[in-house]
Parts: sequence; C-alpha cells; structure tokens
Amino acid sequence: QVQLVESGGGLVQPGGSLRLSCVTSGSILSVYSMGWYRQAPGKQRELVAEVFSDSTTNYAAPVKARFTISRDNAKNTVYLQMNSLKPEDTAVYYCKLIDRAPWGGLSVYWGQGTQVTVSS
Repeated sequence: QVQLVESGGGLVQPGGSLRLSCVTSGSILSVYSMGWYRQAPGKQRELVAEVFSDSTTNYAAPVKARFTISRDNAKNTVYLQMNSLKPEDTAVYYCKLIDRAPWGGLSVYWGQGTQVTVSS
C-alpha cells in the first residue's frame, strides 16, 4: 500500500513562510508526477504546484511568484516552500502522487492533508 503523509502546516501571519513536506512510502513503481493541491472552505480542490518525472514544474498563477515545489527523488518526497503567504492561501493542502506501471497504467494517491491558516 502506498501512503503519503503531509506535514508542516500551521498558523502563520500574512507575509510569513511555511514549508510543507510529503513523505511517501509503499510499493511505488515509477513516479509520473508529485504535486500539491489545496481546498479552501466552500471551494473546489485546486492545483497549487506539481513536478513531473522529467523535473518540469507547473504552478497555479496565484502562487507562481511565491511558492516553490521541489523533490527528493531518492526518497520520493516532495516539498512546497511557501513564502509571502496571504490570507487567501488558507486551505487544507494535499499531496498527490501519480504512479506509473510498466504497462502504462496510472495510479493516483492522496495524502490526508495538512491545514495551512494565514491570519493576523
């Protein structure tokens, strides 16, 4: 069984920083991508950032100048450095893994989420 465990969330004031971590374990075959999503109250879950197996990255426009996604390939661990946080960044942040089987099939795994609250 594949598990994703997020950590690093918390309460921070506007302008502050947080670093989220997502540690994976289990029978991972070949990572296609790892990413971060977030879901604010009353809203749909949305992409924040993702990194692909070829190391290319993709960021949502609201966070592109402020957040940085990175990974440790040996550990299949992904990080999200969040700087200049704004109240609108408040959400539950989820880690996502897309695993690729040799025959081309994809499996999607989600973590339980970690709460990020940006407030004065």
